[in-house]
Amino acid sequence: MYTAEFKYHKLIFKFNAGTSRGILKTKDSWFLKIKNESVEGIGEVSIIPKLSIDFNSGIEQKLAEVCKNINYYIDNLDNELFDYPSIKFAIETAILDIKNGGRKIIFDNNFSRGLDSIDINGLIWMGDRDFMLDQIKTKIKESYKCIKLKIGALDFDTEYKLLEYIREQLPNIELRVDANGAYDKNKALFVLEKLKNLGIHSIEQPIKQGQIKDMADLCISPKTDIVLDEELIGIHDYVSKENLLISIKPQYIILKPSLIGGFKSSEEWIEIAERNDIKWWITSALESNIGLNAIAQWTYNMESKLAQGLGTGMLYENNISSPLCIRSGKLYYDNNLEWGEL
Repeated sequence: MYTAEFKYHKLIFKFNAGTSRGILKTKDSWFLKIKNESVEGIGEVSIIPKLSIDFNSGIEQKLAEVCKNINYYIDNLDNELFDYPSIKFAIETAILDIKNGGRKIIFDNNFSRGLDSIDINGLIWMGDRDFMLDQIKTKIKESYKCIKLKIGALDFDTEYKLLEYIREQLPNIELRVDANGAYDKNKALFVLEKLKNLGIHSIEQPIKQGQIKDMADLCISPKTDIVLDEELIGIHDYVSKENLLISIKPQYIILKPSLIGGFKSSEEWIEIAERNDIKWWITSALESNIGLNAIAQWTYNMESKLAQGLGTGMLYENNISSPLCIRSGKLYYDNNLEWGEL
């Protein structure tokens, strides 16, 4: 028999994290602790305002209900919590943690043993020109092979010049951009054409999700490859996932387990994508090191050859200290480092 409890944790950004949906200064997370006899596993319930479908005032009430009936939810996880994907992800993580002895080893592999690393992209957050330029210079010094810029907040000419600067400094680096649905279809067509001149690898979610035909039109012989991100949120069953990818035919998709219902749901997306010649990579979604650790260990198991979006562990002033560390554009699990207290 399992028992469960949860604990709230407000994460505080080291800087104003700009997105096309606004500025983030803090982010809410909850740690879900599940215990089976003497072994305790921990998962993170992480939500992003205006993005997570379980971003609502009732999430703590739902967590209380889940904890009270944890054995039912564990037994029926495949058929429950579709409207609370972050809770589903947390349960899945905590149970895997318990099965591996409650050591925050969610998947026992060469990454979690400290024997191998994961290539990651360096993320440039939205802000004024000088703020973004400072980030770019830092990432260049840190030897990243792939850099991703959040775009859509500044005027495009300014953002284009920042991209030009990176390309001039590092002509062979892989450059990605993430629009977070900032454009309408016509502006997106203009942006795609301009980005082609800089050899941009891909653009994430150029228009808001739910515009299936417009997104499909953009994906037909695009000037720059298109990645679906927010488009995957809220799609639960296998057939609906398949219909979405077949209808839009993107070049890439991004998997964020805490936004789309955990590892099993993410693996369904990957299976469908690969069957339809769609490439993919995995990204954290502003989790603390608890959630990031689980996602990173799972990512290593999935054996993607692309740079992953797992560089978010240094975002917060009050993150949980962990063995996760970044060196030269790679994420490591350093077993010489210890986990901090929740």
